[in-house]
Amino acid sequence: MPKIDIVIPVFEQGKQLLRCLDSLKKQSLQDFSIIIVNDGSNDGTSDILKKLKDHAFWKNRIEIIEQPNRGAAAARNSGFQRVKAPFVLFCDADVTLRTDCLDKMLRVLQLHKNSSYVYSNFKYGLKTFNLRPFKQLNLKAQPQIHTTALMRSADFPGFDENLKRFQDWDLWLTMLKNNHYGKFIDEVLFTVKPGGTMSRWLPSWLYKLKFLPSVKKYNQAKKTIVEKHNLN
Repeated sequence: MPKIDIVIPVFEQGKQLLRCLDSLKKQSLQDFSIIIVNDGSNDGTSDILKKLKDHAFWKNRIEIIEQPNRGAAAARNSGFQRVKAPFVLFCDADVTLRTDCLDKMLRVLQLHKNSSYVYSNFKYGLKTFNLRPFKQLNLKAQPQIHTTALMRSADFPGFDENLKRFQDWDLWLTMLKNNHYGKFIDEVLFTVKPGGTMSRWLPSWLYKLKFLPSVKKYNQAKKTIVEKHNLN
């Protein structure tokens, strides 16, 4: 059994998926398997996945799940149902990992037995997101931790499939309620390609323009999380 199972939800991101897999192929730590969930893609992703089944490197590492489109949270949950490894990483198709990402994250969790997950800084296109060490107050104040964090499989509570936004923030807050805490690596360990799952990210100054439709949706989604977790 591998140490890490990597769950990759895919919705019409065939080309991005290949870049993601290439970064996994180059990992210094190779003790992992991959579960790809094709969430109802209509762009040829299924053809790419069929070829992967016959690829010499991937055919014994990859398990593929085909399902109707239900959204990223449901796709991740479907993938997790097949997880057998003690550690799991949810890695979106638009993410590429630094070559030592898995190794560094795993070492931290092996060293810190009381931590349930480990996260890091990351790049979104040309912008670098420099996060902060884990503190409960910081986590409750605003979303900051990306979904691409290595966690102990036994501590994963599942994603809320009813949420359209902030599924990641909701996940970390739910884990906090369960007394499951994170550990921070102050390095950029992965890059997110613009236009994918983070396509709704806006520069901070735009959030002051509350009349914008995108800002209204953001504030409403944030209000949903605040009310769900009693953050007021």
